[in-house]
Amino acid sequence: MDYDLIIIGSGPGGYVAAIRASQLKMKVAVVERAELGGICLNWGCIPTKSLLKSAQVFDYLTHASDYGISISGEVKPDFNAIIARSRNVANGMSKGIQFLFKKNNIVHIKGYGRLAGNNNVEVEDLEGNKKNYSTKNIILATGARSKELPNLKQDGKKIIGYREAMTLEKQPGSMVVVGAGAIGSEFADFYQSIGTSVTLVEFLPRIVPNEDEEVSKQLERSFKKTKMKIMTDSSVESVDTSKEKCIVTIKTPKGQEVIETDIVFSAVGVTTNIEDIGLEKAGVKTENGKVVVDDYYRTSVTGVFAIGDIVHGPALAHVASAEGIICVEKIAGVEVEPLDYKNIPSCTYTNPEIASCGLTEAAARESGYEIKVGKFPFTASGKASASGAKDGFVKLIFDATYGELLGAHMIGANVTEMIAEIVVARKLETTAHEIIKAVHPHPTMSEAIMEAATAAYGEVIHL
Repeated sequence: MDYDLIIIGSGPGGYVAAIRASQLKMKVAVVERAELGGICLNWGCIPTKSLLKSAQVFDYLTHASDYGISISGEVKPDFNAIIARSRNVANGMSKGIQFLFKKNNIVHIKGYGRLAGNNNVEVEDLEGNKKNYSTKNIILATGARSKELPNLKQDGKKIIGYREAMTLEKQPGSMVVVGAGAIGSEFADFYQSIGTSVTLVEFLPRIVPNEDEEVSKQLERSFKKTKMKIMTDSSVESVDTSKEKCIVTIKTPKGQEVIETDIVFSAVGVTTNIEDIGLEKAGVKTENGKVVVDDYYRTSVTGVFAIGDIVHGPALAHVASAEGIICVEKIAGVEVEPLDYKNIPSCTYTNPEIASCGLTEAAARESGYEIKVGKFPFTASGKASASGAKDGFVKLIFDATYGELLGAHMIGANVTEMIAEIVVARKLETTAHEIIKAVHPHPTMSEAIMEAATAAYGEVIHL
């Protein structure tokens, strides 16, 4: 065999799995036709956070007087410079993966990989030449791409996906964002923050619909403060791109509404990249557009594994990384336990940020739990007041019988940095009593976690 393991795809599932496999003394190769790091590092998680940071800095400058600072002259965003910074950040991260590959003796085979049967991977290079590589094990980590709706076909110019949204040549004066999940909400926030007039359209009754209902309502209030237009229970019926501006026809609860806009950004989800990678030829079972795997990511074909967006579970970078580590450790014979998909943190990097883990209040009640709910608003937080970031709250949900922490839902400044406490607490089966008695530093935003726990049990001090 040429290798112990070949991984097709170098995203946060693929490259992390490769490094862990190398640490476990495997001879590893990764097949990747584009930039190392996949969508997350190059076109997703990292560059979008760079854009949002620029928007945050601009917001600070435009509200400098709130902090007792006077700025003379006009403060305005340089759109091209913001985009360039984002791309430079992404390029730097991708080069970091190149360094890690060299450090861990991982071979990068540049090209398009397919299963070729009999423990073989066929790689087609950029010139169309094909070569087979033999390996003991194969991991499919091919990720996903922007989903296209039949009535919202992306042309890359007027109707765009996330790639174009972070590389536009000039800032649009107006934009309709279709889909108010994490991706749509983040881009809507970015563009609205730097001066684009944004309309956010969501088919479901509320934005960020997977979050706790109170979190959704708070984000909508915060967005409306920035003059963003929110349209829920609404759907884009058609887009006419034949004129200078896009003519967008939207079906709303009150009837049809027509909007003129410069750009339509489709953020209606993602589609898995499972076409043309040899699944059918190899006999790998799929279901509803995803590869069927067991708890250790083994497919229906011996020696072939799959992780990340192409398998069950949330399509999140940190989930793919965790799956990759579990997968290669199982291959190496390390004693591992399956991933607990009930304890996965979810983060949305809007302003204010959103972070959550576990059951929402509605899901806990539907599951039959008798619950205690504690909520602490950042308006009562000293650190939030000092920071000028009082929007939001921390909400904790406990099982009333045993004090088990069932879920946590936060919206506010820096809450994506706070959610890890909840993940660890749930992993350790921490109870409400233990959170209450764990001393939290003052003044910090994280105090709100302790305060929310005390609120659930009638012991809150600062409300």
